[in-house]
Amino acid sequence: MCGIVGYCGAQQAAPLLLEGLSKLEYRGYDSAGLAVREGAGEIEIVKAKGRLKELYEMTNDGRCLQGNCGIGHTRWATHGEPSVENAHPHSSDDHAVVCVHNGIIENYQELREKLLKKGYSFYSKTDTEVAAKLIDYYYKKEEKSPIAAISRAMLRIQGSYAFAILFQDQPDAIYVARKDSPLILGISGEEGYLASDVPAILNYARDVYYIGNMEIACLKKGEVAFYNVDQEPVTKEITHIKWDAQAADKAGYEHFMMKEIHEQPKAVRDTLNSVIKDGGIDFSPLGLTDELLKAFACVDIIACGSAYHAGLVAQYVIEDIAKVPVRVELASEFRYRRPILSADHLVVIISQSGETADSLAALREAKTLGAKTLAIVNVVGSSIAREADYIFYTFAGPEIAVATTKAYGAQLAACYALAVKLASVHDAIQPEEVSTLIEELKTLPEKIERVLADKERIQWFAAKFANAKDIFFIGRGLDYAISMEGSLKMKEISYIHSEAYAAGELKHGTISLIEKGTLVVGTLTQQHLYEKSTSNLMEVKSRGGYLMGLTNYGNYTLEDTADFTTYIPQTDRHFSASLAIIPLQLFGYYMSVARGLDVDKPRNLAKSVTVE
Repeated sequence: MCGIVGYCGAQQAAPLLLEGLSKLEYRGYDSAGLAVREGAGEIEIVKAKGRLKELYEMTNDGRCLQGNCGIGHTRWATHGEPSVENAHPHSSDDHAVVCVHNGIIENYQELREKLLKKGYSFYSKTDTEVAAKLIDYYYKKEEKSPIAAISRAMLRIQGSYAFAILFQDQPDAIYVARKDSPLILGISGEEGYLASDVPAILNYARDVYYIGNMEIACLKKGEVAFYNVDQEPVTKEITHIKWDAQAADKAGYEHFMMKEIHEQPKAVRDTLNSVIKDGGIDFSPLGLTDELLKAFACVDIIACGSAYHAGLVAQYVIEDIAKVPVRVELASEFRYRRPILSADHLVVIISQSGETADSLAALREAKTLGAKTLAIVNVVGSSIAREADYIFYTFAGPEIAVATTKAYGAQLAACYALAVKLASVHDAIQPEEVSTLIEELKTLPEKIERVLADKERIQWFAAKFANAKDIFFIGRGLDYAISMEGSLKMKEISYIHSEAYAAGELKHGTISLIEKGTLVVGTLTQQHLYEKSTSNLMEVKSRGGYLMGLTNYGNYTLEDTADFTTYIPQTDRHFSASLAIIPLQLFGYYMSVARGLDVDKPRNLAKSVTVE
């Protein structure tokens, strides 16, 4: 989860490191710290508990720390409570080695006991301090060779990590190592940068290297060298980042989340345009020919959180129009039930960051079992993208708010395109139906804009229910999948207890929770299920529930049942999730604002979950 930055060059490092950390605070905001040095001088460490602003104040915006080489860290706590002692950077007893870390060291207790016997002492409760002292131990043992010391430590450490390391007697150099946690290195002229995610260095370096699993790198001014865990040199290719730097700024919006909600039309349009060619859908640039796609008899979709909800939508759509069986699984559970896969299975891994630890592990398991893998990811060069057999990049751009919005919308667009393509190659629908669906897909961005234009009504409704203690979201079929994502948005950023239920299951226990004034949000976009869903809302209303209805324009009879109704434009029923989710995203956003909460950085959460 945590965010890491680093800099080597001619400029003062601390202000640049703080700026980079501000672009990564979505990865964790329990504490933050810097380690900076000037040439061969002493490494100076400053740490603060709480949000990054505390570190800004302690260092006078970085001006109090002199030096042109340094590393920084913003923490999401795993081992040890948020505190100054547990904040990164961590160091060896004599400050000869200073380290920041993203990940979890699973055998840190064992390593800690062995280091205690070697005479080391510990001041924190973190697993990272163990890494710093283990590297120091091997550094002194390996005749002060940084690469050899890091390599030895990597072979002893179990778990996931991205390390950035300063050695006191190695001036103007930052050493890094990686296993299963993201890290990129950027070069611009005579300056070198490193970060967990692209937004941190987007203003300074567009040419980046992605360090591979179980690799080490040495970053200096304007140069970087790579090594494998056997200490052998490794050659890397540069990747040029095309993201718009302004996409990582608020651009006048009060919060990143609202800005990103409004960026969904573009994200959806760009994602669809990447595969819609000459009136058809072309997956050949992804390496997926029609023949390959036709050979897949089953699709397995694996994801976490909102990406999992996108997968549930995909299941309904693919099975309905392509007649291909689909199974959707939580990545965190996939490996623990001995899944049955074979060569005729296409395993689709959906992840915004491309670094989600559980999803990455599931991908590796799927490949081990002989299945082909397709990554639907937003970040070029991410771990999942590099390891998957085929890659479908979404074009959402950098997403900063912890609660995903535009990336989810782009994932839906990618799933629709996959569904239509599978339907075409399997001859499940006629060519004219394929054309009709593609034309309807192309209208989604404009229809999303129409939904956004009605946001003031949702703001008013949210203010009315800002003190709600429980909210239930219900729907049938695709509407149930939409309800699950709407409920997740609500609980993520408003801290209100929220649950999603299949509307037909109300009578099997859930309706006992409904009492006078309980807010229930009913989604009714599937016309063939409209009457049944309306009946479910009546069941709720008869027991005192307060109803918010979400349906298509034209279904005005819903106002006879619901206390408040919001509408979305008509579209093909398979694509309704892209429109229906917008009011629910806005509802969650305005509820959070009305309650005075930090919309972009909800408590206990981080943007990219790179630990299991």
